[in-house]
Amino acid sequence: MTTPDGNAGLSLDEEFEFLRKGCVDLIEAGDLKAKLKRARDKRTPLLVKVGFDPTAPDIHLGHTVVIRKMRHFQQMGHRVVFLIGDFTGMIGDPSGKKATRPALSREEIAANAETYRKQIYKLLDPETTEIRFNSEWLGALGAEGMVRLCGKYTLARIMERDDFRKRWETHQPISMHELLYPLAQGYDSVALKCDVEMGGTDQLFNLLVGRDLMREYGLEPQVVLTMPLLEGLDGVEKMSKSLGNYIGIDEAPDSIFGKVMSISDEMMWKYYLLSTDRTPAEIEGIRAEVASGARHPMDAKRDLAKSIIADFHDADAAERAEAEFRRIFSERQAPTDIETVELPAGAEAMLVVKVVVAAGLAPSNSEARRLVEQGGVWIDDEKVGDPKAAIPCGAGASYLFKVGKRRFARVSFA
Repeated sequence: MTTPDGNAGLSLDEEFEFLRKGCVDLIEAGDLKAKLKRARDKRTPLLVKVGFDPTAPDIHLGHTVVIRKMRHFQQMGHRVVFLIGDFTGMIGDPSGKKATRPALSREEIAANAETYRKQIYKLLDPETTEIRFNSEWLGALGAEGMVRLCGKYTLARIMERDDFRKRWETHQPISMHELLYPLAQGYDSVALKCDVEMGGTDQLFNLLVGRDLMREYGLEPQVVLTMPLLEGLDGVEKMSKSLGNYIGIDEAPDSIFGKVMSISDEMMWKYYLLSTDRTPAEIEGIRAEVASGARHPMDAKRDLAKSIIADFHDADAAERAEAEFRRIFSERQAPTDIETVELPAGAEAMLVVKVVVAAGLAPSNSEARRLVEQGGVWIDDEKVGDPKAAIPCGAGASYLFKVGKRRFARVSFA
């Protein structure tokens, strides 16, 4: 690991450009350069903070955009704080929400936070990563401290937030506790005396509140740096566990490979930029090869999938996942590891739609029927086109089901 006076042999300008690469907002650029120079002169690393509310148990690829930037700061010799918002998680971040987000229980937060602790070191260096929980200082504020904190900011400034303003103008309810969220997040920066705070572009307002509050408390304001939001597998909505369009970093390599291969050719380039350490010049080189026909888009996408898997598993796992994908989709063979589902035998034939649901391959009869009608259900390599089709389910009957592109199950009756 480098130190602030070494910085991997880079000049101050080179370090600055490396750290700002890929960011959307940088407030203020001059402040960051001044802080980096001071860190070099005093041989004291900067403290860089990113907050994560543990609203879901898994870290997904969307989260890693900013985590990867945290790693860049580490590579330059700086300290990062992975802040778990166990206190703010009970409020629920209203950023970009059209309605009040349900607050999490302490038990849910504790369980989700524990999974975060296990997953972040897939990218971050444990030696220069500090894990903190904001209940340390926010819980200690008490009612009096919270009232004093609220006195540092005005309602008019809080209502400048785009999502609050839109909800107010359309007469949508805004709960009082939601107004506290930006102040609580901003106070995190005061408590930690941050040099830099980072987040997604949807966090810009909250990050700026932290900058303002630091001034109110007589501290040097933090630099604010935002990273782009990564769209999910649908290519439209921000990657989200709740929307089901995510790639979890703890998923099996085969699952990650298949999901990456499902994104559009155009979206692939954003994934290259935000989910790998390839330089913009390298990415443009790959893109030029694809555009000229010298390289097939599928080959470029396979390399992307392997790069992502290697980050969170290892290179061997990436190679095995590619081999399995080729075997299933290029050679049209079934996976080597197929779940076996045993269902009760019966004298009468059973509708395929009901078998698909009973085997856990679709969540409902209507969804299973839709899959059949669209030609997405295969039994023993034969497509099922009729939603009224039925199969014998006597004792000993066994079938290989394929639903969609990636779901397989061996269904046996006993």
